Amino acid sequence: MAKARQNAISPTRAEDYAEWYQQVIKAADMGESSPVRGCMVIKPWGYSFWENIQRSLDERLKASGHANAYFPLFIPKSFLEKEAEHVEGFAKECAVVTHHRLEPGPDGSLVPAGELEEPLIVRPTSETMIGAIYAKWVQSYRDLPILLNQWCNVVRWELRPRLFLRTSEFLWQEGHTAHETSEEARAETRKVLEIYRGFVEDCLALPVVVGVKTAAQRFPGAVETMCIEAMMQDRKALQAGTSHYMGQNFAKASGIVYQSREGREEHAWTTSWGASARLIGAAVMTHADDDGMVMPPRLAPAHAVILPIFRGPDERRAVLDYAEGVAAAVRRLETPWGGKIEVMLDSRDMNAGEKGWEWVKKGVPIRVEAGPRDLEKNAVFVARRDRGPRDKYSQGRDDFIASLPAVLRDIQDGLFARAKAFRDANCRDIDDLGEFKAFFTPARPEKPEIHGGFALSHWCGDPACETRVAEELAATIRCVPLDREKSGPGKCVVCGGGSEGRVPFAKAY
Repeated sequence: MAKARQNAISPTRAEDYAEWYQQVIKAADMGESSPVRGCMVIKPWGYSFWENIQRSLDERLKASGHANAYFPLFIPKSFLEKEAEHVEGFAKECAVVTHHRLEPGPDGSLVPAGELEEPLIVRPTSETMIGAIYAKWVQSYRDLPILLNQWCNVVRWELRPRLFLRTSEFLWQEGHTAHETSEEARAETRKVLEIYRGFVEDCLALPVVVGVKTAAQRFPGAVETMCIEAMMQDRKALQAGTSHYMGQNFAKASGIVYQSREGREEHAWTTSWGASARLIGAAVMTHADDDGMVMPPRLAPAHAVILPIFRGPDERRAVLDYAEGVAAAVRRLETPWGGKIEVMLDSRDMNAGEKGWEWVKKGVPIRVEAGPRDLEKNAVFVARRDRGPRDKYSQGRDDFIASLPAVLRDIQDGLFARAKAFRDANCRDIDDLGEFKAFFTPARPEKPEIHGGFALSHWCGDPACETRVAEELAATIRCVPLDREKSGPGKCVVCGGGSEGRVPFAKAY
């Protein structure tokens, strides 16, 4: 009787997706919860992944004319109060600083002292702070546009934290631009959205739907919010990046006024946009399997790991020398996307099987074993992380080295194709309300199984229909696709009213 296959991660995706996600992060040694509830520690393997995300996206933003800057962590409460819709959207998530020192209490404890004249908000987002600064910088149309980005942390008090998805403190980039005309600001909003789409699809291998948020889902204070939406393996949607056209709302609140070419005083037109470390969570939920993380090669902390295998000290030196030679040759190679191929040599004195499984769980794209017999044949034993962990093949040393860049390209393209095929298989055109409700209703409400996906249904544009779906089924319109008209007109799945085209409804993170 064949032995049942054992997975490295328990429970599996099918058994308990939420717990599987947590266990993948733990097994890959990417992060863990901190002593402060709602916050996390990002460990070296996870932070290296974030650094590669940051580096690649930063290059794209700079190439498009944006520069990096840094603005204060603390925002006066009065700044948020200037834009009513904005403060209403973030008020319940704000962390507030009211004192500036601690003093010994009567029982030896520390008590807050030195009350501030005005409370300070720990940055939930920086529109109001940056608006106040831009108001000082801008006097003339010649001072525009301003195209700035900052990499920083923000704090939004989170009641239901989840590593790399929703934490009270998280890392992100936020861009803030000011323009002379509405047309320039709108063009900026779309340009950055395309940067996000290209980065997420090309580097993270996440296929996305591009569109505009409905009014109910719009960023507080924005005139229009554009977004990219991806499908995770539990068929829920995840917002992977947003770009907001602010019109003149924040310019008026902050007093960003310039003298126009005609000599008139005008308010600037602004945008803001951002993507966060939840992209790490998106990569986990899109590519990982029941044996652990699967890193997309373009952003992997290491492209390959070499595992020397020897039985005793008499074999150790020769095998290590051979492995080091392979590693040195690989380090001279370039990836298909530019930059050197990163390779690690794991020479730790531990069980070879245990060591190999550790790298399976970390998701390194290529594992290379080298032992005495490989040395004799001038070969290596290779495993690709996009295949089963026991799917290995012997390959001549020189052939392996020569083919490695192409193999990395094949893995990267394959991960995108696999994710897109999964998404497409779980998108369904639905026109009947009963079928629509069944699509989003689990068979086991007490412990919902993986269900649903993207219901591509008609919507009349009435917020009441959108609200009804959200309240009854916990599903939302993820966006109004930019190419919505391609699906053709129809009747709203909720009320039967006229619709210009289909939109994706989904449950979401």
